[in-house]
Amino acid sequence: MTKGNTAGKMGRDLRRSALTVALGLCLASTAQAQSTAGVVFGQTQPGDTVVVENPNTGFRREITADASGAYRVPALPAGAYTVTATRSDGTTDTRTVAVNAGTGTAVNFGAQAAAGATTLEAIQVTGGRINTIDPLSFSNSTVLTSEQLEKIPVPRDITSAALLAPGANRGDAAFGNLASFGGASVAENQYYVNGFNVTNSFRGLDFGSIPFEAIAEQQILTGGYGAEFGRSLGGVVNITTKSGTNDFHAGGVVYYAPESLRDNPPNSYQNDGTIRSDNSNDNLWNGYASAWASGPLVRDRLFGFALVQYEREKETAYGNYVSSTNSDFDDETPSWLVKLDWNINDYNRLEFTAFSDETEGEEDVYRSEGDAQADRGDYLGTVHTETGGENYVGKYTGYLTDTFTLSALYGTSTFKRNLYGITANGTRQSYNGEIGYAEGCPIIVDQRLDVSGGLITGCNFIGTLDRADGEDTRDQYRIDAEWALGDHLVRFGYDVDEYESIAGASYEGGARYAYQNYTLADGSRGNRVEQRIFQNGSTVEVNQHAYYVEDTWSITDNFNAYVGLRWDNFENKNGAGEVYVEQKDQFTPRLGFSWDVNGDNTFKVYGNAGRYALPLTSSVAIRGASASLYSRQYFAYTGIDPITGEPTGLTPLSDIQYLNNEYGEGKNPDTVASTNLDPQYQDEYILGFEKALNDNLTFGIRGTYRELKAAIDDTCDYRPFVTYAEENGLEFNPVNPNFPYCRMFNPGEDLVTIADVDGDGTLETITIDGALLAPKAKRNYQAVEFNLRGQWDDLFLQGSYVWAKSYGNTEGGVKSDIGQADTNVTQDFDYPELAIGSNGYLPNDRRHTIKLFGSYDLTEEWTVGGNLLVQSGRPVNCFGFLGDENTSLYGNSYFSCDPGVPDENADNGSTVVSRGTAGRTPWIYTFDANLAYTPTFADGRLRFQVDVFNLFGGERALAVDEDGEDSSGNPVLGTTYRNPLVFQSPRQVRFMVRYQW
Repeated sequence: MTKGNTAGKMGRDLRRSALTVALGLCLASTAQAQSTAGVVFGQTQPGDTVVVENPNTGFRREITADASGAYRVPALPAGAYTVTATRSDGTTDTRTVAVNAGTGTAVNFGAQAAAGATTLEAIQVTGGRINTIDPLSFSNSTVLTSEQLEKIPVPRDITSAALLAPGANRGDAAFGNLASFGGASVAENQYYVNGFNVTNSFRGLDFGSIPFEAIAEQQILTGGYGAEFGRSLGGVVNITTKSGTNDFHAGGVVYYAPESLRDNPPNSYQNDGTIRSDNSNDNLWNGYASAWASGPLVRDRLFGFALVQYEREKETAYGNYVSSTNSDFDDETPSWLVKLDWNINDYNRLEFTAFSDETEGEEDVYRSEGDAQADRGDYLGTVHTETGGENYVGKYTGYLTDTFTLSALYGTSTFKRNLYGITANGTRQSYNGEIGYAEGCPIIVDQRLDVSGGLITGCNFIGTLDRADGEDTRDQYRIDAEWALGDHLVRFGYDVDEYESIAGASYEGGARYAYQNYTLADGSRGNRVEQRIFQNGSTVEVNQHAYYVEDTWSITDNFNAYVGLRWDNFENKNGAGEVYVEQKDQFTPRLGFSWDVNGDNTFKVYGNAGRYALPLTSSVAIRGASASLYSRQYFAYTGIDPITGEPTGLTPLSDIQYLNNEYGEGKNPDTVASTNLDPQYQDEYILGFEKALNDNLTFGIRGTYRELKAAIDDTCDYRPFVTYAEENGLEFNPVNPNFPYCRMFNPGEDLVTIADVDGDGTLETITIDGALLAPKAKRNYQAVEFNLRGQWDDLFLQGSYVWAKSYGNTEGGVKSDIGQADTNVTQDFDYPELAIGSNGYLPNDRRHTIKLFGSYDLTEEWTVGGNLLVQSGRPVNCFGFLGDENTSLYGNSYFSCDPGVPDENADNGSTVVSRGTAGRTPWIYTFDANLAYTPTFADGRLRFQVDVFNLFGGERALAVDEDGEDSSGNPVLGTTYRNPLVFQSPRQVRFMVRYQW
């Protein structure tokens, strides 16, 4: 439960709730360096004693105002506080305020307050005034409180809440619909819980999650964040959990979204009118139940909050005309969280947070007829997955003097990524990460021209297996300090992040067998089987540490400047524990200013400039820098296993060919990355203003410009090495372990690599002109944001309009165009031909976005809420063949196609269609609404609520088929090109019952 929601104290509750909501709408502040806590600051008479006290926990801080009358109390846990100034004559003045994590609250007394400076008086708590503008904020941030999130219709997950922030857009469904901030890819964000980094750094596409009912506040930083935060080019989601108080609280809630009150997505049709996917029988239901309790373990000193939650989701998804399977999904998440707070004394605090988000999933897989109909088919087997894990965090905060505060944090976490399968006949399909290991049914493909005897099938149903023991672990240490020195507020800190990943992948059953016809020496047709083996597995590491220092300087009473510097060091290790990438001394400066134009916190002009860097994910090393096997060999066979489909009586028809030089041996760490590799980094500039229109309404405009300065990806082009060998009188012979086909580099920059180009065992240092490999990586983001936020007695709302443009030749870490989740090793720059036509509007480009959400108290018992999203569509591409004999490896993956012209010239219709210029998906209009009833007979303890998502039933496409030519180069304008692939979430009704005391 949130602080202050105490049974029997309804008057106080309502006042506190109103203020918390009001303050929750405020934007970023001076408290970033203690991002799990808030700050109270202000002006009084010189020498006054100022006491800041939380009556719910007994936490108390007492300081003396300096010679100018200024005071500042940092590192305050979120909650309701009284602020009392005691003057030299013994008179006192008291205010009541709410403090939010990551924000600052100004409270002024005496002559300054009388002159119009910010004053939050006790009477304001009962009213609807919005919090005044923070004159010391330099960044783009939104804070959402638990009270707000309960009142508005929003899915109960962290990403959906983050998407309420201006500048946040939902990413591609291929990556789980994560948030994209400021044009960055969804793999470039950072996530924190009570100051602990819970980002999954394996691919950057997941994060540790807490039960939604345990969230006290969620802060979304979309740009301009201080030097405290790093390793992000997108946004930062910073969550503070609920805590216990001196009053005992308990409660429970049930959410349920029945399948019977959920519409199905529309059917998808090809351009010639034939059905592509019948979605009429798809169904989904979900729900969860939570119970919690909190209270004092030792009054005024030790408090606890504990919550348990059980969530379940079941879905039936049928296949389409290209799908070979359809599935039933069943996911269960029994999560929990514990938070302990110990006020040792007024100067020392300890916090402990523990939580689990383990999810167990089962997918029953059925063979699809591939006719786009909703047919169940034969049961093939069940895929079992386990994700998530446990997290433990301890934090110390010491108020060592009135002007110096120190905090230290240590946390450890695990995140499982386990997968195995059980076939219909009971065969276990799993992989243990060891090259050469095989268990279960191999992949069977029948490519024969003559199948009169029937197709050869097996018992495989998964494809590629991840390791059954896959897991990530993190150990994080950090120290943060804050020191007030006259007109300067200095913060500095040090953090260490040690991340280890156990990962690997294998073809099901250890191999893939493709049955084929081939021509014998006498001209007759024979049968053969192609065996491919693909396996890798290792334990890799990413070790990072950083220092930061920042100074907020009050140059005048109205003008403040900010200077910050972050110093990052990144180290990536392969499966043998060897360093293959080391990036030292990455300096990222931050600058900002804030001008309180009128001197009364009602009109502020501010700006920010900064550089932000991002390291490599750990997934890169699994295949790219560690032992990996990828081989091909042809065999004659005498029989076929009737259950597995595996050939028997094999006789080799060819030698083993190792594709991509993946021999199953460890790679030389000196050969897999350019020796001059820079981290991925970007520069950002922000300029804006905020204006209080009246006591209830604030309006702001800000402009943002982001420019990617360097990217990291891989290049697989061997042709420059052929040229190097010829120019140096060497015979090009890349078939050796010291010549990896793909290397990490900064696109557009020279590749400086070590390799054995002639196979003689001697390593040469080779420099390849970057212009021969790829153009310079480009991603520019421009945005103008108009925001409005208001708070009245019975109404709160927040709205924004954002005009934005994201333009360049790379999305970033992942590739939404084709759903490629290989972070940092997408196909974007593998060969220079893939970059032809690649400069254009990027997948996260949404030119116009309107958001408006809020709630209104109709009466004391009835409340309505709404959430509106209006957004322009996503750019559409036309992928096809390039028409070059050297580009067949990537098939129809080029920005080159002619979807309506047959291939008469055998050039595969090689018409360059630049990125994002083939139109856009439709505008989407979504309105969610709710109605809540809080009966007065239950003293506010009982609440019923119904939410309706997509109330008006919008069925617009979010993503379409962008292949203008099929895998043979034939045009598909009349059939599949621009067919809808993903639709808006259909209308769904969710019920909620909550009881708390």
